[in-house]
Amino acid sequence: MDFVCSNRQIGKHRKDLLQSVQGKILEIGFGTGVNLEYYPSRVQAINVVEPNTGMHRKAAKRMANSKIKVGISRGVCEKLPFENQIFDSVVSTFTLCSIADVELALWELHRVLKPTGKIFFLEHGLSDDVAIAKKQRRFTPWQRRIADGCSLDRNIEALVSGAGFKITTLKKYYFTPRFKMFTFLYQGEAQKMGRVDHR
Repeated sequence: MDFVCSNRQIGKHRKDLLQSVQGKILEIGFGTGVNLEYYPSRVQAINVVEPNTGMHRKAAKRMANSKIKVGISRGVCEKLPFENQIFDSVVSTFTLCSIADVELALWELHRVLKPTGKIFFLEHGLSDDVAIAKKQRRFTPWQRRIADGCSLDRNIEALVSGAGFKITTLKKYYFTPRFKMFTFLYQGEAQKMGRVDHR
């Protein structure tokens, strides 16, 4: 997973995504800390949640080489260990694909964001190409077994929009023309909407 997610071509998209993050930041699915080198220099500290303890050893190496202070919290995205409305920015990269109850997790992100907060996302998901999407749906049960619960067929745009966010910026593209089932990306920003009752 670290080898795939550390791809330098994807790194360019990570850097582009993270240029606008500000204030108090929460990164979900921190993994091995791949994003650390792509945050803008003004970012001095982030809070992270990562339930997979197998990622921690690799992340420790990147944290030691970064000037960013990282506050790690144990927990899952479906039940974040934070109070309401305390973050300005939430970052999610290649994480929404593998959360068991992704709708609940997105509502949790809505809960912990300030009224003016934003979510920044870079995720792979369901292709706009009908033929590719059909293959993604067919292969997803196998993908989930071999890739730690990762789904290929989640419509990230619809999921984010359905959880009390207004998408303000969105790019959809294949980051490589090869392996299209796995490489269709959603990159964007979404503003927290006004008061919404959480599930």
